[in-house]
Amino acid sequence: MYQTMAQVKIKLAIFDLDGTLLNSIEDLGRACNFALTSCGFPAREMHEYNMLVGRGIYNLFRGALPENARTEEMVMKMKGYFVPYYNEHKTDFTRPYEGVPEMLETLENAGIALAVASNKYQEGTEALVKRFFGGRKFVKILGQRDGMPIKPDAAIVREAENAYGHPLTKEEVFYSGDSDVDMETGKNAGVVTAGVLWGFRTREELEAWKPDVLCATPEELGRTILDWPVQGQ
Repeated sequence: MYQTMAQVKIKLAIFDLDGTLLNSIEDLGRACNFALTSCGFPAREMHEYNMLVGRGIYNLFRGALPENARTEEMVMKMKGYFVPYYNEHKTDFTRPYEGVPEMLETLENAGIALAVASNKYQEGTEALVKRFFGGRKFVKILGQRDGMPIKPDAAIVREAENAYGHPLTKEEVFYSGDSDVDMETGKNAGVVTAGVLWGFRTREELEAWKPDVLCATPEELGRTILDWPVQGQ
């Protein structure tokens, strides 16, 4: 059973988007392959994108391009193909992971504020959150923006904390993600950090960063956030 609102210790739950709230790998991979082939390069195997995504679109392009083609000019050319294609096709295959909508509803009903902190470009982040979680109230939806550092820089967590409207201690903020980038982000911010095991990366990658907790399902993540600090912490 979930605890009552009076027992809740966490006040703000911040979530990564791709691989945490949404299974978006197919649409991301197809868009990047479209950009690659449009630029005259071979497409990547879809499984390769599990390791390529998560560090922002510019790093996605650098990783997907052949090593001898990773120039800034080519990266921007890739962006010119990727963004229009992805904007049109971003929900062809993308769906919330099973249990995620219910988890967010439960947390919100318990009085916990919600935020999204993604390395996906801002326009795409906002559009996907609105499309799949439009019924939820997020204090902030943050993506990659020019002139702003991307994860694992802790600035995006601080921005979400500031949007909460009241001072928060680090113990009152819970950050969840599926990659090493997310684990490092949470550590850099000094907040409670959870690795989710249903996303794009492996348990071993997450464990290497020694997060505060690993969760196997969205239901378990929701219960962990509501029950934190768990017995023995």
